[in-house]
Amino acid sequence: MTAGNLTLVTHFILLGFADHPELSWLLFVVFLSCYLIALTGNLLIILITLADAALHTPMYFFLRNLSFLEISYTSVTVPKILANLVSEDKTISFLGCATQMYFLLFLGGTECYLLAVMAYDRYIAICHPLRYPVLMNQRRVCIQLAAGSWICGGLVGLGHTTFIFTLPFCGSNVINHFFCEIQPVLTLVCGDTYWNEIQIIVAAAFVIMMPFMLILMSYVRIISTILKMKSAKGRHRAFSTCSSHLTVVVLFYGTAVFIYIRPKSSYSLNVDKLLSLFYSVVTPILNPIIYSLRNKDLKDVLRKSCSRNYFSSYLLKST
Repeated sequence: MTAGNLTLVTHFILLGFADHPELSWLLFVVFLSCYLIALTGNLLIILITLADAALHTPMYFFLRNLSFLEISYTSVTVPKILANLVSEDKTISFLGCATQMYFLLFLGGTECYLLAVMAYDRYIAICHPLRYPVLMNQRRVCIQLAAGSWICGGLVGLGHTTFIFTLPFCGSNVINHFFCEIQPVLTLVCGDTYWNEIQIIVAAAFVIMMPFMLILMSYVRIISTILKMKSAKGRHRAFSTCSSHLTVVVLFYGTAVFIYIRPKSSYSLNVDKLLSLFYSVVTPILNPIIYSLRNKDLKDVLRKSCSRNYFSSYLLKST
């Protein structure tokens, strides 16, 4: 990239909120608060589900994975947003941008597969309760399913990032976004990126829609089984164990489909920046709230965990 009107891009500039400098410190406080709430909420879910033996089940094992994933996701994006808000230097190196995009895609892809695994867990628990201890209550099976989700997510991130950052970049290095998202970075690529976008959309559709179809099929069977239950209490309990997961699925896939599975002609910078803030900052806060409010077992443990003796006894057992 040294000939003609091409220059070697060694770094990018993340504009973020550069057009509203008067709001920098206010936004810093807001994002820092959101970041700390997301970290605290998800870390609390991990600690509580580890501390209580009653929650050592496959459902909460996968929930711990989801909470750890949300902590990781916010840590990839929010610290850089905070740094850019209070610093005049808004640059990010070429390698740093590629690394950030890799982890964004890695964690996003992992969440796609992990949500599908969680739907499968609920399907087995509700539709085949007698076989559930055999199919899901083996630690090896849960670890394999979770590990498969993380490995698939890693491959997705590696493939997309390698493909995008091996493309030639033109002279402009200004990314009108808060972090290195696919579409804003693609606008800096030289020449016509039509086929690049088509390939990314197809790959994203495969990554996003394949797990979504598994989730959809699982819930079709789940709802069919629940409606056949004679006990109203049984139906209510079955719905309550699925409602939290279903809510998270709607939030996650609603934004993912809108951002990644659409052509450039429908790309709106302001809408995408708003949605990016939603899934990188707001969703990680909502997930622990959704699970704690909609899950009776978790609420009961949360009440017990308010006692210092509860956590003290757990720490003593761990030492």
